[in-house]
Amino acid sequence: MSTMTDSTVGLRLSDLAPSAEEDLVQRLEQLNTIGVSLSGETDINRLLETILTAAKSITRADGGTLYRVTEDKTLRFEILRTSSLKNYLGGTTGNPIPFYPVPLYKDGKPNHNNVSAYVAITGKTVNIADAYTADGFDFSGTRAFDSKTGYRSKSFLTVPMRNHQNESIGVLQLINAQDPRTGEIVPFSPSDQRLAESLASQAAIALTNRMLINQLEELFESFITLINTAIDEKSPYTGGHCQRVPMLTMLLAEAVNETRGGPLADFHMSDKDRYELKIAGLLHDCGKVTTPVHVVDKATKLETIFDRIQLIDTRFEVLKRDAEIEHLKNRLTDRQLRDRMRLLEEDRRFLQMSNVGGERMSDEHVEHVKRIAKYRWRDVSGHEADFLTEDEVRNLTIRAGTLTDDERKVINHHIIATIKMLEALPWPKHLTNVPEYAGGHHERMDGKGYPRGLTREQMSVQARCMGIADIFEALTAKDRPYKKGKTLSESLEILGRMKLNHHIDPDLFDIFVRRKVYRRYAEMFLDPEQIDTVDESRIPGYQP
Repeated sequence: MSTMTDSTVGLRLSDLAPSAEEDLVQRLEQLNTIGVSLSGETDINRLLETILTAAKSITRADGGTLYRVTEDKTLRFEILRTSSLKNYLGGTTGNPIPFYPVPLYKDGKPNHNNVSAYVAITGKTVNIADAYTADGFDFSGTRAFDSKTGYRSKSFLTVPMRNHQNESIGVLQLINAQDPRTGEIVPFSPSDQRLAESLASQAAIALTNRMLINQLEELFESFITLINTAIDEKSPYTGGHCQRVPMLTMLLAEAVNETRGGPLADFHMSDKDRYELKIAGLLHDCGKVTTPVHVVDKATKLETIFDRIQLIDTRFEVLKRDAEIEHLKNRLTDRQLRDRMRLLEEDRRFLQMSNVGGERMSDEHVEHVKRIAKYRWRDVSGHEADFLTEDEVRNLTIRAGTLTDDERKVINHHIIATIKMLEALPWPKHLTNVPEYAGGHHERMDGKGYPRGLTREQMSVQARCMGIADIFEALTAKDRPYKKGKTLSESLEILGRMKLNHHIDPDLFDIFVRRKVYRRYAEMFLDPEQIDTVDESRIPGYQP
């Protein structure tokens, strides 16, 4: 016997015997408790399991299946549970469900032969006392399952899960209601049906909301990826930085989270905290979209839209030509010509070397550039001028790297732009710290960083983690145009000196080394030749 019903009216407790009345009150209270737990679950698999487990419990069903409606108009098995068989498939179990999806339509016509498909299509509940005697549905698959397992599928309660737009998003099917006193398999009662329908309605809303939130989060992260892709396209040299820093930040933060002793023993992260830090890491350099490409990609000191060392090479050729003319006019001896040519070639190689940029330019080399600058030559218009312009001298005498003070200010402005951009966004409550985490990675523990000059006490642990990650990534990066990626031992030595100079957080640095965070990162991103042997006892400032 089978009955098909739409949404039904509530039960009247006065129509029930006292024991049944008390039972229903308890189950209604259970339903309310379940509703609260559903609204608080954030993981889709756990949410689906909670729905099915609650439905089985509230109706005293031995088995149950939860289906989801797919985009290609099928019902996909998501969770399957049969208590008496100890059969637990799908969801967080990791055990796949070996059944094909149920088609909602066959040859363009509704699949009304399958009870779960019928319920999904019509939105009507189906309550069957005994599947072996019921008419109207094909239970051959059920009989085959029973024959194989020795089970006896008898009573079925199949309920639609419909969202706020009255669309079926899933089906809840319960099997074999049990009498609480005897354990006998009995039909699902009208109260079972109505409780299951109420639960399915709450579950559909909870599932729809969670799916919507997940879709919004995916959309949001896609926009972040879009921004980082734009930065990558602007500067292939620093594109990987936007992906590596978040990864290293999370590795260090997790290491701190797992630390049970020392000054940071009280630091703990929830899943929400992790997500917030992940988003901050992905956005930590979003302000670079405002940085001019010729500054970001400045591979040599004289580079703008091209490397101006080529112009200087041409000037050297002009000076050599002038020397040869002087020689032809008998104003220079052969020896003087050779000496002049040798000196010009040495000076040219020196400027080429100086143009590359390095760790440190000495005072002697700076003076050498200035001496060359005073050479005189005639330009294309015939005017006599200094060999190097003031701007060329200013660039060639950069003490370290390839950027002038003004260009470094332009680079540094990206963090100000990042903070302004992030603080302008209406962050939800669980992401309100993103601007602080992302905006603090250029601060120093002694307050001498930028842009706000924050001290260690004014910064979160997360922001301090990102500061170390940003520096270590830059030291080891092998895709910069102006330097080679450093080895692990070289990078840790520099980072250790930064700890002693109060640049980075000392406690975080010790965890970074002690928990081998640097090694895990290296195995993910560095070339084999960069992963050298590290003698941690020789790292400056490290406290084991």
